[in-house]
Amino acid sequence: MTRRMLVVLSEYGYWGEELVGPVEAFDAAGYRTTFLTPTGQRPHALPPSVDPDYIDPPLGRSVTTSDMARRVRELDESPRLDNPLSLADLLPERPYYSAINHLRDLEEYNRRNASAVADLVTSFDALVIVGGSGPIVDLANNERLHELVLGFVGVDKPILAECYGVAVLAFARDLETRQSIIAGRHVTGHPKEYDYKDGTGFFGVDFNMGPPPYPLEYILRDATGPGGRFHGNVGQETSVIVDYPFVTARSTPDSVPSGELLVQVLENGLRRHGW
Repeated sequence: MTRRMLVVLSEYGYWGEELVGPVEAFDAAGYRTTFLTPTGQRPHALPPSVDPDYIDPPLGRSVTTSDMARRVRELDESPRLDNPLSLADLLPERPYYSAINHLRDLEEYNRRNASAVADLVTSFDALVIVGGSGPIVDLANNERLHELVLGFVGVDKPILAECYGVAVLAFARDLETRQSIIAGRHVTGHPKEYDYKDGTGFFGVDFNMGPPPYPLEYILRDATGPGGRFHGNVGQETSVIVDYPFVTARSTPDSVPSGELLVQVLENGLRRHGW
């Protein structure tokens, strides 16, 4: 039976290699890949991620080879990304607590959400959240995506999150306990040393945020809490952590190995790697 992968992309730009790495691993394994965005708009690669001459400020070097830039352009311009699923169409929106008929609205929301999440989770073998600066805008605090993540965790199916996409895992919580699903877990993600001091931008928006609005490392350290740990692995060329059901990747060069490790999780039962 062919495995099916659900890949979530921001509508404000994804980092090219962070999509290409996993997708090429899935293609090589014979998996089917389906793409999903918050409202069904076609995703696009962030311009710096297709430019081999772009120098990443904190690393002081190019992070995109000419070959990878070519592969990113081929996928970004291909029809594969033309008609992504819409998360807003598939899952309901949680009502405000100030709604006039809140209790009935919440009961209806829970019924619809449980059914919709179950349908998606049943249809796919794993969830992938691609990184880049875009996820800061429309993925990190997306309640619909949080519910989808909780659904995959609830049935013990793996989730790969890359770079700023790992923030989704920190914020995905059962509202009864408010505890992050990565509490007590080992994860990696964008460390403080990799953060820009200026130039954080988003696809389709003429706006330079300056530095990122939050240091992801601090959020992940707090979310993992006692018993867990954030692994920055600063000074190491790659950083990918497997603490099942989570596979987390630090940044751009970790994209290819993270996809390959998720295949190992699915095919060989890998449950721990990198710590």
